[in-house]
Amino acid sequence: MSKQNIILAGIPMDAGKHRQGCRMGPDAYRVAGLEQALSDLGHTVTDIGDTHPDQVDVPEDAHLFSLPECVGWTQALSRTANEVAEQGLPIFMGGDHALSMGTVTGMAAHADEIGRPLFVLWLDAHSDFHTPSSTDSGNLHGTPVAYFTGQPGFEPFPPVTTPIPTNRVGMIGLRSVDPAERAALEKDDAMLADMRSIDEHGIKTPLLAFLDKVREANGILHVSLDVDFLDPSIAPAVGTTVPGGATEREAHLVMEFLHESGLVCSLDLVELNPFLDERGRTAKLMVDLAASLMGRRIFDRPTRSF
Repeated sequence: MSKQNIILAGIPMDAGKHRQGCRMGPDAYRVAGLEQALSDLGHTVTDIGDTHPDQVDVPEDAHLFSLPECVGWTQALSRTANEVAEQGLPIFMGGDHALSMGTVTGMAAHADEIGRPLFVLWLDAHSDFHTPSSTDSGNLHGTPVAYFTGQPGFEPFPPVTTPIPTNRVGMIGLRSVDPAERAALEKDDAMLADMRSIDEHGIKTPLLAFLDKVREANGILHVSLDVDFLDPSIAPAVGTTVPGGATEREAHLVMEFLHESGLVCSLDLVELNPFLDERGRTAKLMVDLAASLMGRRIFDRPTRSF
């Protein structure tokens, strides 16, 4: 991956779930030095500030939390992602994972415009494949993959004009999948690598197989990195902790392979809740992982004190 024009877009979205705090995520990444870390690698970095949701005429829903705001965010983020993708490589600093409903559909529209298929790598403990009718919690941060793959039942949201086929979605780090999601995923052909398979075969095998698939299709790759992909012992600042996640070494290995592939076109950093952090350690780790994705080598990692 050569030197890039990187666009940082803050997404202070806290509408995808009941537990609040992710709206502070963008500023936490700024304070943790994301822009400087990427500039030090020789990239040109522009922070365009925070995006805001569109005002939409959608009624509240008794079951779904903050439905109108989520629709407004999705509409605004799809437009923003499509626009900034023409200028360079966007990094969307979230914000909860419902933001990917907008970022992925916007990047899919961009990919369609340049005539290349978009693939999505979902680094997450959860598959986020619920629909509004299947979610028990009513939290829409559990629905983005179902939305951008074109599953039915999202009528209040903008129509998905360029859905991502499920065979272009790769999920690594799964360890908390609800029965309804499991039943839906078993019918589809997404690449699924749960922590059991990673324990048995390592994280390299499924990742490289998925990257080969992207390369063979002349595709481009959107990466969506959820804090809960990581083990909570190293990344506590997330409201959906699930024990047994990726280690720091595994996560950096994934980022370095992604960098070497030269396929990444955009990145989500999601579910960081600074209110739950310990002296900024999770924000700093996420910044370090983004730097690894953009070319920092293992020898160059900084020494951290907390």
